[in-house]
Amino acid sequence: MPDDNLNALAAFMVVAKEQNFTRAAKRLGVSQSALSQTVRVLEAQLGLRLLNRTTRRVVPTEAGERLLASVGPQIEDIQRQLMVLSELRDKPAGTIRLTATEYAAESVLWPAVARLVKNYPDIKVEILTDYGLTDIVKDRFDAGVRPGETIAKDMIAIRIGPDMRMAVAGSPEYFSSRSTPLTPQELTEHSCINLRLSGHGGLYAWEFEQDGRELNVRVDGQLVFNTGSMILRAALEGRGLAYLPESQLEPYIVSGKLVRVLEDWCEPYSGYHLYYPGHRQPTPAFSLLVDELRYSTRKQR
Repeated sequence: MPDDNLNALAAFMVVAKEQNFTRAAKRLGVSQSALSQTVRVLEAQLGLRLLNRTTRRVVPTEAGERLLASVGPQIEDIQRQLMVLSELRDKPAGTIRLTATEYAAESVLWPAVARLVKNYPDIKVEILTDYGLTDIVKDRFDAGVRPGETIAKDMIAIRIGPDMRMAVAGSPEYFSSRSTPLTPQELTEHSCINLRLSGHGGLYAWEFEQDGRELNVRVDGQLVFNTGSMILRAALEGRGLAYLPESQLEPYIVSGKLVRVLEDWCEPYSGYHLYYPGHRQPTPAFSLLVDELRYSTRKQR
């Protein structure tokens, strides 16, 4: 098989991941027509159709899925080893792909990433916000950011933030015609703004704890969002109760724009951690990001 097929396989993997030739071409920095031709040549050489193409999306065939499962990890390992070699360059380079919740990306990741890309112009960083429990190996991320207690035990986890608390709050306008909930069970009588989790698509159950007693409540209301910023905006406009990190709501609680309830039911929990597979050799660029995040953590103390 020609050596060019290594590049073709890498291109096929990006198309299969993005499920779209236009997005894949942008990510690879090539034209859509050139990328399509590369994949077609690979299919012709293998004598197999690897992708099913429709007007809306592109999905791997059975042969394509088997190729991804068998060859994909090896191609990724080769790419990773080549990135590690960039350590020999004067300037670290490469792309770091991260997944985090929206608030974690804004409050924890961004300060570190901003310093990193300013000091190292050859390093690129891609951050995708997601509230689900993303499989970073399957989805080809270098690392993720989630609360420590949600991270799988087989991952390396580095604390990058202090302990956190959640908070329930609504606007004074909302409470002008409604009673204050005194227990989590009373939330079923209120209009609560739900968070839709990506991946499995379920609604996030609000979690409470008091004196060792844990309680999850399935709330209901008129509004459902998949971002914390929209939940916050809706709560500020009196559309319902929000359940978000305390630090995200605190400025509005202090200013009186939001009223906090059920505070004694919101216990501290393990804060944000950066996590990644232990079997991967970190690239120089990724190691620099870890250093920046650790620096941010020291500043918080």
